[in-house]
Amino acid sequence: MKSWSDAIRKIFTIEDSPESIARGIGIGIFLGFTPLYGLKTLLALFLAVLLRGNKVAGVIGVNLHDVVLPLMPVVLGMEYELGFWLLSQPHHLPASLDLIHLRPHEWLRWTTFFNLGMPMLLGSLVMGIPFGCLAYFLTRTVFARARRTR
Repeated sequence: MKSWSDAIRKIFTIEDSPESIARGIGIGIFLGFTPLYGLKTLLALFLAVLLRGNKVAGVIGVNLHDVVLPLMPVVLGMEYELGFWLLSQPHHLPASLDLIHLRPHEWLRWTTFFNLGMPMLLGSLVMGIPFGCLAYFLTRTVFARARRTR
């Protein structure tokens, strides 16, 4: 997408109920927080069908979230720290990560996934739920008002 305004214009041209569009956007924003690159769009389509949300709005929601790509390292770091804190007993923050020393073959090990991926995935779910809900309610309100004024 070229810009935020193009994406917003596309959303407003969708012919569906405000509820369905809002559900799609909420799903997309929620999944945008997950570190499941390459699967986010497919998951957004699947969940939109499953939860009767608008599929196009779900895909747009995932892509809108990815517009903040320059901030993603910060967001992913926060998700990792939150997930690590939730999984550790007693709760404590992780030591500083130094991922630069990991060799490419180490990224494919299960131990790397459980040490890095699980905390990041849990943290992304915890952070994504409130933002997805907020996006849902804001989108539903905006679309309901826009449709009433037409």
